[in-house]
Amino acid sequence: MPVHRPGPVRPRRLFLAGLLLTALSLVLAGPADAATKPARGAAHMGMGVLAHDGRAGAPAAHAVAQTEGVDVSGHQGDVAWSTLWSSGVRWAYTKATEGTYYTNPYFAQQYNGSYGVGMIRGAYHFATPDTTGGATQANYFVDHGGGWSADGRTLPGTLDIEWNPYGAECYGKSQSAMVSWIADFLNTYRSRTGRDAVIYTATSWWSDCTGNYAGFGSSNPLWIARYASDPGTLPAGWPYYTMWQYTSSGPTVGDHDKFNGALDRVQALANG
Repeated sequence: MPVHRPGPVRPRRLFLAGLLLTALSLVLAGPADAATKPARGAAHMGMGVLAHDGRAGAPAAHAVAQTEGVDVSGHQGDVAWSTLWSSGVRWAYTKATEGTYYTNPYFAQQYNGSYGVGMIRGAYHFATPDTTGGATQANYFVDHGGGWSADGRTLPGTLDIEWNPYGAECYGKSQSAMVSWIADFLNTYRSRTGRDAVIYTATSWWSDCTGNYAGFGSSNPLWIARYASDPGTLPAGWPYYTMWQYTSSGPTVGDHDKFNGALDRVQALANG
């Protein structure tokens, strides 16, 4: 009687093993990718500058007087303001809010502490245009520390609009929709405070996500982000910058900035 012999099984086993390895790699990749994204609320000024624009040297000497400043957020915790003052820092911005879901737990120490040592201070809002509207976020900002007072030492609030650390670069918005979102924020901030907010951004992000829109340059001071020997090409509509974040690795507090003018110009911006 003929004996039935089973055919070769090695190819089938290799195929199944390959499927298992592929599935395992997908399972492992999910948490790893998620781990690279920060927790909501953790964003801060310049978070994406190094990754997207890199670092290209230290600032060169400028003929025009400039005034040293810093920007801080919750990840710095309590800040040694007296040390910064002694080092020549004369103005500071503190993160107040993000979206409509986060307020900086160190805001009081940072915002009031800078003021207490003699600095001119302001607050900033990290925008998340994919979560709520511009007007809604402007109101949240003003209601949680982002207002303005005519005391001569409070700067207008800043809209920090830059790379999305939680997802798509432009928050899933078209260029025209992004411009509309920004306009809603700025218009609401002005109606609430009487001041035009500062815009903090990077030229490459602004070009990608607003189409290099030029319509805000006549009213909103520009705070440019670029870690290099000079601020580089500015976004359309701004013939000059008001502030420049030039490093994320400064002493005492990493994020250091230069105001484009002497201290009296910082005071002029505070006074409106």
